[in-house]
Formats: sequence, structure tokens, C-alpha cells
Amino acid sequence: MRILTWNINSVRLRIGLVGKLIEEYQPDVVCLQETKTPDEFFPADDITSFGLPHMAIKGMKGYNGVAILSKYPLSDIQTYDRCGKSDCRHISAQFSYSKTEQPVTIHNLYIPAGGYEPDPVINDKFQHKLDFVDELTDWFSANENSDAPVIAVGDMNIAPLEQDVWSHKQMLKVVSHTPMETERFEKFYQSINWVDAMRHFIPPEEKLFSWWSYRSKDWAASDRGRRLDHVWVTEPLKPYLKDCTVLREARGWERPSDHVPVIVDFEPTG
Repeated sequence: MRILTWNINSVRLRIGLVGKLIEEYQPDVVCLQETKTPDEFFPADDITSFGLPHMAIKGMKGYNGVAILSKYPLSDIQTYDRCGKSDCRHISAQFSYSKTEQPVTIHNLYIPAGGYEPDPVINDKFQHKLDFVDELTDWFSANENSDAPVIAVGDMNIAPLEQDVWSHKQMLKVVSHTPMETERFEKFYQSINWVDAMRHFIPPEEKLFSWWSYRSKDWAASDRGRRLDHVWVTEPLKPYLKDCTVLREARGWERPSDHVPVIVDFEPTG
């Protein structure tokens, strides 16, 4: 099984790149964030023609939006309003990729970016981000089972480890890597004893990025990236983890997103 997650920054604008990805990498499940379109305008016919006929979508005009696209039938589709806002940042579904194992629950998340000033007193967006992560922590602790096969993916907008940013020291006061965020993120990570599938293959001592700013025209040379995109699994899925690929080259595609796709492969379970 192959899972792909990508903050696409407008699915309608980059639907051709979705087709390119699916053709070249043959994912079984694709999770998109920041789709930026109401559900009635989501390019479902295109996605179906790419070979992913089963979809769970939740979108709005111009902002946010999440989608789960799958070769497998989806069931128990749920959308969640976090922090009292209906802003299309969390969707989940179940699917079966094995005849012998219980269904997998997958959560597709788009945590708020948090603005530019890392001070919740003067920046409501940053407070919203902190509250959002706190709410996720409490919700997963109360509603998901660490003994069940669960996957959480998405643009979580936090780079938690020192080697998840280009300069730990210089980024400590920059939104996405501040202690207020990373400490909360660690609590979320511990909520049901998640396994970081990316760092399962790429040691924490190695640099690992999935985002490079649009502001940097020489992004590849300067390489001032951050790992904002994540794939987590619960312990029952850990033995089946096979490989992880960060498609860095996608940042250099024509009209790219500032995020690149992340792929995690799983061995068959039976």
C-alpha cells in the first residue's frame, strides 16, 4: 500500500500535477490539503479518470480544504469543526487494504499556519494554531485507539525537530518551530503513541524538509526548508512500514506548490 500526502495549494490549479503524480507513483491513497475549492467544484471526474474513484472531500472557496482520494472504497467518512470554526481542516475515513486485517482509519489534517508573529496575545492566528493542536491532542486521546491501525497525515505546519529546519537556532523565534508549538506538538504526538513514519526511515540527525518558501527563488541552492508535512501511524502499523520518499524534485515543477509530496509505503498485511 502506498500513501501520498501533499499540500497542493489549489487542486483546480494543479490538477495536472495530481495526474502526473498518480501516473508516475501509483499511490493507493492520496491526501490533499489546501484544496481551496467548494465541494461542488472539486475536480472529481478528473480524479476518477486518474484511477482514484473513491473520495472524501471537504472544501471551501479560496482557503483551506482537505481531500482523501482512494483506490479502495471509503467508509465512515467524518469531517470535524475544530475550535468552533467550520474551516475544512480535518477529515477522516476508513478503508480496507487487506482481507485479513481490520480497516485502517486515516486522518487528513491541515493545522493552521499561525501567521507571522509568535505571540498569542497580539496574534489571533497564532492562538488559533495553539488551540487547534491542543484540541487535536485531547480529541485523539479520547477518540482513537493506539491498538488500532490509524494513520494521520497532512500539512501540520510545525517542524518539531532540530533537523526539521535549516537552522534550529535562527528558527526558534519563527512560527512553525517555536517552543510553544513544538512542545504542544510533542504532546499531540504522544496522545496515542504515534510513530513518525518519515523519521522511522530518515534518522532525526539528518536534515529533512518538505517545504521551501515561494519567496526564495534560489530555494534549491539556499535549501532553507522546513519539514511541515508529516505521516504518523499507530504501533499496529509500524511492522508494515516499508519506505518513505520525499519528492523534493516536485518543488521545481512548473507552477509548483511550496510543499512537496510525501510518500510512505507499507508491506502487505495479508
